Amino acid sequence: MFRWGVLSTAKIGRDHVIPALQDAKNGVVTAIASRDLAKARALAGRFGVPHAFGSYEEMLASDVIDGVYIPLPTSEHVEWAIKAADAGKHVLVEKPLALKAEDIAPVIAARDRNKVLVSEAFMVTYHPQWLKVRELIAEGAVGRLRHVQGAFSYYNVDASNMRNRPELGGGGLPDIGVYPTVATRFSTGKEPGRLQATIERDPKFGTDIYACVKAEFDGFDLTFYCATQMAARQVMVFHGDEGFIEVHAPFNAGLYDHHRIELHNQNHTEATVFRFPDTRQYRLEAESFARAAQGEKVPVFTLEESVRNQKVIDAIYRASTVEGWVPVG
Repeated sequence: MFRWGVLSTAKIGRDHVIPALQDAKNGVVTAIASRDLAKARALAGRFGVPHAFGSYEEMLASDVIDGVYIPLPTSEHVEWAIKAADAGKHVLVEKPLALKAEDIAPVIAARDRNKVLVSEAFMVTYHPQWLKVRELIAEGAVGRLRHVQGAFSYYNVDASNMRNRPELGGGGLPDIGVYPTVATRFSTGKEPGRLQATIERDPKFGTDIYACVKAEFDGFDLTFYCATQMAARQVMVFHGDEGFIEVHAPFNAGLYDHHRIELHNQNHTEATVFRFPDTRQYRLEAESFARAAQGEKVPVFTLEESVRNQKVIDAIYRASTVEGWVPVG
């Protein structure tokens, strides 16, 4: 069994990932660390975890874990991913790993010198609905892919929330804009060459609260928006000359909507529905990571993929400051 340590008591860990780690067939959470020992003990007690630590360093130095899950604020991801790797631990770190593509290079170096697995936690790449989308596009189910549409939004004006705090790496693009980009890249196997974008920032928070993006790929375009002060919405559509695929709960499958995708024909007279009931994407992510960390040849989201996805986000920020197109990378 792969022994997990969790670095912090963050909400995403409490609500989604720790239950998935505990539920995984090949792993178990053996330790939780917090800068507040009482919080670590409380969360450990809630999940029946045997060890609680009052500092991250103490847990990393221990021999009761094989790897760590890091759900810290974005601004701390790179630092603690490197520290964990240097402690000889495998690392699953929440997205986004970094706020700039260039910041990922030291993490790659730490991975390589310590011979550990380090992966950014894009859980969607383990969900069978996205494997199916990729398969359908590859086999020509929509004909020639011409356009991809995406949207991801929610409403949050809580000034204390890290998503609204730029010093912690907050903002719509780092939080949710990374999903339409990674989903498109994952499903098509292609990279954008150039893009244009507009961004609106909250005058009080300073974070980006709305981004509208057009990216040009080889053979098709991607347009998407993400927003942190709009009504909740999630959708991805892959539109070709012979049909289109609609993903109804592309990112928070099972929470936002049911796990299903629809393949529509050219005349919109027939649709094939693919359902994925009771799929737990965080569990699938944890199981794949543990298998890879233990030497099995299974796909995981690599740091090289992280660099490529972050380059798209970096380009969106650059494009928002100029007129016209900017190159990606």
